[in-house]
Formats: sequence, C-alpha cells, structure tokens
Amino acid sequence: MAAAGCWCRSGVSRSARPSDTPGGSKPRCGEPGGRQGERSSTRRARGTIPRRVIDIPAPLRLRLDGDALVQNWRTLNRMSGTAACGAAVKANGYGLGAIEVARRLAAAGCRDFFVSNWQEAAELAPLGLTVSVLHGVREEDMPAATAGFARPVLNTPTQVARWKAAGGGPCDVMVDTGMNRLGVSADDIAGGLLDGLAVETLMSHLACADEDVPMNAVQRDRFAAVAGTTSARRVSLANSAGIALKGYAFDLTRPGLALYGGIPRADLAAVIRPTVTLEAQILQRRQVSAGQTVGYNATWTAPADTEVAIVNLGYADGYFRGFSNCGTASEGGIAMPVIGRVSMDLVAIDVTNAANLEEGSWIGLDFALPMAAERSGMSQYELLTGLGARFRRAWV
Repeated sequence: MAAAGCWCRSGVSRSARPSDTPGGSKPRCGEPGGRQGERSSTRRARGTIPRRVIDIPAPLRLRLDGDALVQNWRTLNRMSGTAACGAAVKANGYGLGAIEVARRLAAAGCRDFFVSNWQEAAELAPLGLTVSVLHGVREEDMPAATAGFARPVLNTPTQVARWKAAGGGPCDVMVDTGMNRLGVSADDIAGGLLDGLAVETLMSHLACADEDVPMNAVQRDRFAAVAGTTSARRVSLANSAGIALKGYAFDLTRPGLALYGGIPRADLAAVIRPTVTLEAQILQRRQVSAGQTVGYNATWTAPADTEVAIVNLGYADGYFRGFSNCGTASEGGIAMPVIGRVSMDLVAIDVTNAANLEEGSWIGLDFALPMAAERSGMSQYELLTGLGARFRRAWV
C-alpha cells in the first residue's frame, strides 16, 4: 500500500500528481523531503550512536596495580623454591581481566596458566600460552580440546576414556586426595586408568591449606604416594595458601588468590600487595538533618546534621549489601563510613569531614581484601570475582 500523499505507487499518473507549491512537484517516496525519506532519516538518526556517546566514561572504575600483580607472582615464585610457579586466571582473572593478567605474568616469566573451562581457554589462545583447563572435557568440549590450544585436566574415568578415544594427546590429570570434589581416585590409577596417557602434570587440591590442620599432611602424603606410581612428568599440589606450607610445593605451584592481593594465610600478609582499588563518582551531595534516615528500610538515622554523598556504586557492581552500615571510603587519610543499606546501584557515605568532595568527585572505597571480607561476611574470593562489568578496568 502506498504511503499517504505518495504518488509513485498509488496509481496516479505523473501528469495528475499533486504539487506542494505552485511551481514545484511533490517529492517521490524516498527522495529528500518525501515522507518515506523523512521516516528513513528519522530511523537512521535513532539507530546511530554517535562516537562521542560510545566513548562516554564510566562512572565507576577499578584501578589495577600491574606492578603489585607481578611482584606478588615473583614473591610466590620465590617461596615455591625449586618448583615452577604458575597462575590461576580462571573467572576472568579473578575479576581483573584474564587477558591483561596473563599478558603481564607471562612477561614476568610465568609459564603455566589455569582456567576453568574451554571458553576461558579460547579467550587466552591468541596469547600462545600454556593453558590447562581444570574442568576437563565434556563431549561438547572435544572440538575445542582437540584443537591443541590448551590441555585438559582429566577428572573422571569417563573423561579419561573420552580423551583416549580421541587419540590421547598430552593432558593433565586431577587425583582426589580427600577433598571429594573433582578427581580420579587412587584406586582408579592403581587399576591402570592412566596407562597409555601422556600425562604432563598430575595434580590434586588442598581442602584446608588456609588452616593448620592434620588434613593437609594427610593429603600431601596420599598425593606423594600416588604420584610415585604414575609416569606424569610433573606433580602439583599447592595453591596460594599451600605455598606458605613447607614441603608442599612439589614440581609446580598454582597460586590464585594471593596473586590478586588476597591473604589466605596470615603469614602471607607481610609480603602480598593489594592490586585492586574501587573508585566511583559522587552523584549528589546533600545534607541530612538530625533524626532523618537514609536508604532502604531506614536502617541508619542521622545523630546530627550530616553531609552525605550518594555514590554511583552498588551490589550490582559487586559492592555487596554486606557493606551496609559497615563499609568505609577514604579521602585524604580520612575514613568515611558507608551509611544505610547498600542498594543495587547506589551507596550513601558520610562525608561530613570531607568538605572538598562534591558532585562529580571521585571517591575510593576501602577494599583491602582481608578487611573487606571480615566486614562484609563474604570470602575474599567472592569479593574479587564479584566485581562487575560496569567498572572500567584501568591498569596503572
């Protein structure tokens, strides 16, 4: 059906078409000035995002300390003694960005990297690194696994059989020594499960390395006994906390949390540096009168007239509700409390003692991992990996 007022498909002859002006013809559909042309221009205008909009700065950012990351790896490498020191970069490099983390650590000398699944491995493939995929191989993973850009860590007899059926190329194997999570059993290995496999690294995982408990030694001894019965080229047991335990390094260590500033054991606190700083912009500065409340469910009441900054950050970004009424921000050495309940996109902070902060100012949230974990009731791992996509990640 022709557009209203359009002559070109309406059956009206050219000689009979109407004129908009005494001396001119009405434009045809799609011509400049025609109704369809006007609509097309409107659609183009609505569907095109100007470059200046695409590049709009984010109102919250992570300042990531590349020097601290590398120094943490070097510290853990030194603590690993004669063992090689790898790096767990799963979960997008514990929230920091796997590609940037891996690139920096590879430049520092790290040669072994660990991810959870094949999607994560594929993201690192352009870097040409040695990558092990901790979750092994599902049937759906086989096209990627046989492409050769990463090694599977085989965890079950079914995965072992699947890998053998595909040709049995180089692989790693996880053996369960007491955690009862992933891994083949010592009995499976004794029964010949790994016969014929080209096992690069036999590994296990400590359940309680962050505590001084007898189970650590039990797992170590079980692992050493099993390792001696295989043809694996290397064996690996220690995670970040395990590196701090004497006699657990074997041939290869696999730190994760401590690389990123986490402290799984108190004896690492003096040598591990924080890598992540949270910063967000103030959307509004307002005065809250004595007796008034702030936030959902009115959990905070002003004891006196209070200057409050409403900050562009919330639990959707990984600053969780556990920080309600107990988190802090800092400015010029002054600690400023989070007041009221953390909401999805906003946090309120008492800035009475920071007269220089105003709408548009940036403010840093205190996020040293051991302290933040204690305040929020969440683990250091959850805090790091929960950092959301709305942060602009800026390496410094």
